[in-house]
Amino acid sequence: MKKLLSNDYLTLLCRLIFGGIFIYASLDKIGHPAQFARIVFNYHLVPGMFVNIFALILPLTEFIAGLFLIVGLLYRGSRNLLLTLSAVFVVAILVNVIRGVNLECGCFTVSSGAKKAGIMLILRDFLFFIPGVMLLFSSSYRWTVDRLFFLTSPNR
Repeated sequence: MKKLLSNDYLTLLCRLIFGGIFIYASLDKIGHPAQFARIVFNYHLVPGMFVNIFALILPLTEFIAGLFLIVGLLYRGSRNLLLTLSAVFVVAILVNVIRGVNLECGCFTVSSGAKKAGIMLILRDFLFFIPGVMLLFSSSYRWTVDRLFFLTSPNR
């Protein structure tokens, strides 16, 4: 298992998938901040006075961290941030499922035809979580900008 997790190609593939998911998820939110703010408000997890700033900052954070993960810049930090965001998203959907709220998830699109939150979204998010967890246990830092500038030890 350790050999599989240290495979440079698998690690690169996981970086591309996990980072790409967040970049893709951020694009529609960045392009339509007002609609995304409405979705954030409907979750009832962010205080009303912070909804707009949250709706502006979250998609940019997703985009930048996804890009950094793919290129391997501030690799550990971007990986950990995206793993944390994944966990927070699962909890946010789960809280609303438990509350019985049927809302637009806002995961990949802010359009009114977006999927409604539910158990299938939680399962989907867990599938998206897999490449991130694999990165957490990977010992490969090949093809990262951090390694080029010795910010990440090649042996760690």
